[in-house]
Amino acid sequence: MCKGAGLRGRERGRALRRMRGARGFTLVEISILILIVGIVAAIAVPNVLHYLEKNKEATAVSDIQTIASRLQSIMLEDPTALPADLASINFGNVLPLIDPWGNPYRYLPLYGRPENLNGSRKDHNLHPINSDFDLYSMGPDGQTRRALTAAPSRDDILRANDGAFIGKASAYDP
Repeated sequence: MCKGAGLRGRERGRALRRMRGARGFTLVEISILILIVGIVAAIAVPNVLHYLEKNKEATAVSDIQTIASRLQSIMLEDPTALPADLASINFGNVLPLIDPWGNPYRYLPLYGRPENLNGSRKDHNLHPINSDFDLYSMGPDGQTRRALTAAPSRDDILRANDGAFIGKASAYDP
């Protein structure tokens, strides 16, 4: 009697599993799934991070263009009226004075202020890259040097040649 009851119980369990389609995953199947997810992540994550960094650079370029055009309009009215700092310019709360990496944009008025020329950004020949004002972001590392050839300056987003160039310092070639 025990033998028959045990068989019926096992047979019933198999029949229930077949009806429900409940089979479960094997360790090999789960391992393959984890491997596939890992490969996809290894390919996708660097591309997403690169895209996000390029987006921040584009935002900094756009901000610098906006700030520079406001400063140039001030210079059109009176070339000697450049403000001492960016905080004194009214942007109407439209533009943050902080770059996409959380650092303040750097600004130095040069026109009519020869004392500021020593603090201005310099190209590879150590000549000032602007004659009216310097305007730049220190980039993702938050560090900079006056000479654009210095390693901390290579990732800066800057305005050069009095606005003819706005972009990454490593791409600037006078």
